[in-house]
Amino acid sequence: MKHPDLPFFPPASARTHEVCGVGAFVFAFTLAARLGGKILWVREAWESVQLNPNGFAEFIDPVVLTLCNAKDQKEALAVAEEALRSGAVTLVVVTLSKPIGLTEGRRLQLAARYGKSTGLAFIPEGMGSNAAETRWRCTPAFDPKDSTLQKWELIKNKTGTLGIWHVRPDTASRRLIMVSPTGK
Repeated sequence: MKHPDLPFFPPASARTHEVCGVGAFVFAFTLAARLGGKILWVREAWESVQLNPNGFAEFIDPVVLTLCNAKDQKEALAVAEEALRSGAVTLVVVTLSKPIGLTEGRRLQLAARYGKSTGLAFIPEGMGSNAAETRWRCTPAFDPKDSTLQKWELIKNKTGTLGIWHVRPDTASRRLIMVSPTGK
């Protein structure tokens, strides 16, 4: 169910989306909690960032997450495409370190549509594929009374509407709480 004040979250299912920024992990785990089901996280083996179950256990049960280390980005894209096409998982997260072309992005979209799964690509700031349905920039929002406040910007949307929202994930209820910007 869509949040009335955040009309594009969760993003459309059976499509692939992109996220960047230091709050991308919060976005991904909030999306995983909202979608439910099994999650496949694909990344290149050289990546040093480790997913700690203690860090995301409030969002999802760690048992539903499978982590896949791929040799390189080409292999990561191939694994993500096959997982999306299979429909065996609800969400496929793939970490990208280099830009992908329209062909690769379109292949992910077609696979997501076929398998009725949602894809989420972690991308570096300023990078992205024209094939992505939406692109989000997620960063922490400073509030001295609330360390969980996030600023989510919808910076690309194929349906046209963009926006900025201040949200706080409520892990107990697995929902988002809309928060007015600090000082307003």
